[in-house]
Amino acid sequence: MNYQRQQQPGCGGCLLIALLIVFLSGGAPSLIKFMGTLIYTGIAGILIFVALFFGFSYWVQKRVATYGQAQTESRNRFVWLLVHILMHTAKIDGRITKEEIQTIHRFFQYNLNYNQTQMLWVKDIIKEATNSSPSLDSLLEEFKSTFAYEPRLILLELVFQILYTKKDVPEHELQIARKIAAYLEISAYDQRTIEAKYKYGHQYTEAAPGRDTVNRHFATLGLQKGASMEEIKQAYRKLSMKYHPDKVRHLGDEFQKISEEKMKEINAAYEYFKKHK
Repeated sequence: MNYQRQQQPGCGGCLLIALLIVFLSGGAPSLIKFMGTLIYTGIAGILIFVALFFGFSYWVQKRVATYGQAQTESRNRFVWLLVHILMHTAKIDGRITKEEIQTIHRFFQYNLNYNQTQMLWVKDIIKEATNSSPSLDSLLEEFKSTFAYEPRLILLELVFQILYTKKDVPEHELQIARKIAAYLEISAYDQRTIEAKYKYGHQYTEAAPGRDTVNRHFATLGLQKGASMEEIKQAYRKLSMKYHPDKVRHLGDEFQKISEEKMKEINAAYEYFKKHK
């Protein structure tokens, strides 16, 4: 016969025993008084919990509001427009996946090193963009009229990054991303380099360089396969000027880091061809 462990009485059993002891020792009046104390204590506990919860929520929202007010209007508007346009991109196929939201979170958390308060600020904007958002055309028009060319390149980078969270990106979604690039008046050369980065990125490994590695490096420099070393040098100089971190200094240190990462890719491509040409 298998041994079965006997379960101890739960909280309900303990309470029943306590009520019985009070009744036997003091009668009905003591029992009523004891139950009143329990009810009063329980209600007080609930009220305290509710007060702490709303107090903490108010404190968090206060921190988020204070952070937003401390930033420049240009930077706040850039992030607001950026998130809303990215959410439109995520909704291209009619739904927003958890992975697409996480990609936006990762960008701000890991690429920009946003802390907890900054992430709460971004999540508020994401929530707003999920529930209601202006049209994509109006967002793009404001972005184009407000920001210079270099911030638009950062936006396009993120649009393709969102799309390539999927293993296979449908052609019609890529066409929409290309239309966004055209609307922002981003050159075909720059659009091609950014798109190719994500097209070949998931297949790229430095440890085992192959055809995709070569394609990726050519694409990073905006060149067709087989370009001469002179063409590579010219492309390198052109891109180095375009992606200089000082171009986005007004948007904050975190967006300068995006330009720095892009410069690392450009340098890596140039060094690869210097070594293998």
